[in-house]
Amino acid sequence: MSEGQVTVELRGHVLMMGLSREAKRNAFDLELYRALARAYKRLDDDPEARVGVLFAHGAHFTAGLDLAAWTPVFASGAWDVPSDGLDPLGLAGQRVSKPVVCAVSGICFTIGIELLLATDVRVAADDVRLGQIEIKRGIFPVGGATVRLPREIGWSNAMRYLLTGDELGAAEAHRIGLVQEVTRPGEHVARAVELATRIAAQAPLGVQATLQSARAALPTEEGEEARRLLERLGPMLASDDAREGLASFVERRAAVFTGR
Repeated sequence: MSEGQVTVELRGHVLMMGLSREAKRNAFDLELYRALARAYKRLDDDPEARVGVLFAHGAHFTAGLDLAAWTPVFASGAWDVPSDGLDPLGLAGQRVSKPVVCAVSGICFTIGIELLLATDVRVAADDVRLGQIEIKRGIFPVGGATVRLPREIGWSNAMRYLLTGDELGAAEAHRIGLVQEVTRPGEHVARAVELATRIAAQAPLGVQATLQSARAALPTEEGEEARRLLERLGPMLASDDAREGLASFVERRAAVFTGR
């Protein structure tokens, strides 16, 4: 199984960060997460990089987490952020201080939506399939969806998708504010670069101060709950329902949950 990588390219003042594990629909193994964390650190440290663009190589943004690889991390209760990286989910430690524009297409499940929510401007191709489907696996989202979706799209809109695991498409994502623009397939990355270039043309200190001020105005409860997410997940991992959820995924069938 090929390990995930992230391509990094500086275009003017825009740092392109591309998920690269196409053979697995960019499913997140630990190496892909660590590589993305290092790319975010590069964005934060490089004075020439003023804005980041997060995208994926291939037809799909990400099929989600490679659950088998992540189970030990979840059991440890801490995100596996490398010492030379920044958490791209913005949950553990310092957040990237510069804006990130995200471009998604195709399948965008679980951590894909949570990475999207951790960025600042979002563009989707109209073929995108968004799904926060952890609840179908006997667990719940721990990458920030429960914290950020209610704020971003409203309580009932968030619960509609968090509690069912149903998918939503580009038109609905745009209607409820999850993404700001929708393009034809194949044009989403170019549009994200256009927006990032416009941001990069503004005064860098002003852009970073705007981002810092807006984040500082968020409710303190969000940060507190973000630190408790993995703690809440711990007991669930040992449940019969979590085992059933993983088995149903491997066996490609609907799960039958018992509440135990």
